[in-house]
Amino acid sequence: MTDKTKGLDNYLESHYIHRSNWLRAAVLGANDGILSTASIAIGVAAASDTREPIILATLAGLVAGALSMAAGEYVSVSSQTDVEKADIEREKQELNEMPELELQRLTEIFELRGLKKETALTVAKELTEHDALGTHIREELGINEISQAKPMQAAFASGSAFTVGGLLPFIVAMFLPLNSIEYALYGFALFFLILLGALAAKAGGSSIRKAVVRIVFWGTVAMGLTALVGYLFNVNIA
Repeated sequence: MTDKTKGLDNYLESHYIHRSNWLRAAVLGANDGILSTASIAIGVAAASDTREPIILATLAGLVAGALSMAAGEYVSVSSQTDVEKADIEREKQELNEMPELELQRLTEIFELRGLKKETALTVAKELTEHDALGTHIREELGINEISQAKPMQAAFASGSAFTVGGLLPFIVAMFLPLNSIEYALYGFALFFLILLGALAAKAGGSSIRKAVVRIVFWGTVAMGLTALVGYLFNVNIA
């Protein structure tokens, strides 16, 4: 590993943006896992006097949700990857067919960022000589190692996080007293969501307070509406 590579790695480690891809998928998966399974359990509990339907519905939601999240992330991020690959291939072709025009475009990009025309041209030429395609991918298309889509990473992070998040309300539904299970599920789910919001904010270097307020508000809305549906139907599932 060269000194330049080590320096770049150290620079990235001092910032949080390099975590954005897997962190987004993991937070989304865990949040959805907690919220979906807790909401299902609360909705069924509001319409049932027995524990078995609650457990069955929660387990089904947990399994289906984890698979759906993983598949959804993989498909969606793969689509992004396909677009990136198509743009890169088009950029390769343009560099081969019209290198002068591509150099002009690169120069204009650097001018728009504040460099003088002569400086922008010099920088564009030097970067083109060093790595023409890599420079255009980064500067013209806005694709780099941090932002580049990784379907398998996103799918694994999202599916695993959903499973872990969903297991928490599932365990609550299995063991806590049935007569107050809706309130217990809401309380524990809210506690889990607050922990998740705080951990995600800390990992991403953002405001913990904002993350917690946001996650508590929308979690309460989702679980409250699901409970309302259960009470409105008020079906005794035996």
